[in-house]
Amino acid sequence: MSKKRRDTESMNLSFLDVITCGFGGIILLLVITKMFEPIRLEESHTELEGLITRYQEELNDILGETDVVQRERLMTAENVEQDEIQIAQLQEELVRIRAAVLASEDDASVSSELAGQLAQAKQRLTEEMQRLLTDYRPDPDEYMVGGIPVDSEYIIFIIDTSGSMQRYAWDRVRRQISETLAVYPQVRGIQVMNDMGEYMFKSYRNEWIPDTPGRREAINDALSSWNAFSNSSPREGILAAIEAFYDPTKKISLYVYSDDFSAGSINAVVREVDRRNLAGADGTRRVRIHAVAFPVYYEVANGELLSSARFAILMRELCQRNGGTFVALPSLRR
Repeated sequence: MSKKRRDTESMNLSFLDVITCGFGGIILLLVITKMFEPIRLEESHTELEGLITRYQEELNDILGETDVVQRERLMTAENVEQDEIQIAQLQEELVRIRAAVLASEDDASVSSELAGQLAQAKQRLTEEMQRLLTDYRPDPDEYMVGGIPVDSEYIIFIIDTSGSMQRYAWDRVRRQISETLAVYPQVRGIQVMNDMGEYMFKSYRNEWIPDTPGRREAINDALSSWNAFSNSSPREGILAAIEAFYDPTKKISLYVYSDDFSAGSINAVVREVDRRNLAGADGTRRVRIHAVAFPVYYEVANGELLSSARFAILMRELCQRNGGTFVALPSLRR
């Protein structure tokens, strides 16, 4: 009996040892976990501070960009206001000039005075000047049609394909191009691009289209369905045409057909064209630039002239500096 009791006691002591070791291990794990917990908390705090700093920087960037956009918006509004003031002044000047012309037409004394001035000017001509005028003959290579020189051997059409042009002026555009081609019986090359510099015929990119009756008919047919994207600015098309086709050995005429110049700096475009369209030995620029303004906004928008006036100012300056002619159509129907 004593032996059995001793076995039971030994067994109970072993069980207690196991339980005690298990509890000791749990306590040790808890101690280790608690010991590293401050380190994790510190790391989490550092990460949060980094996120806060990054978000603060992004917020500052957004606020800075917002300030820039706000300043640009204010500058744009000021420019628009200045343009509107200038247009109003020009309109007043136009009214004044028209009134003066009408008054002069009704005033016989003014006509008599002008006639007298012309007579005096004629009398001041020297014999040498009269001889030069008598012998003067225009250069046959410099003949003009409708005020536009047609001495070029290559012609490029830059056509505004914006929605306003296609909805309201497209028939007149096609007719105008046909009339322009009619005064050039034969040229060495033709090219058609839109105001973004996109080619009508991509197979002739950076190449001249041969001038044949079939090609001219193909150009007219393609115009009926040409629907290329446009930002209503002739800048890109003009620069792309000069960049691709400028040649000091060729006589090139560039025709711009559009109704407005919606955005951008007029002076910047003029400077860019000056840098690319270099003058030849005779001082004239190799690419003539002509422009035809379509009165879409004037007829459709009840006299809204701001964007149309910007186009007219830009193209008159470009035509004057590049040996061309600016023509403003009086109506879309005639």
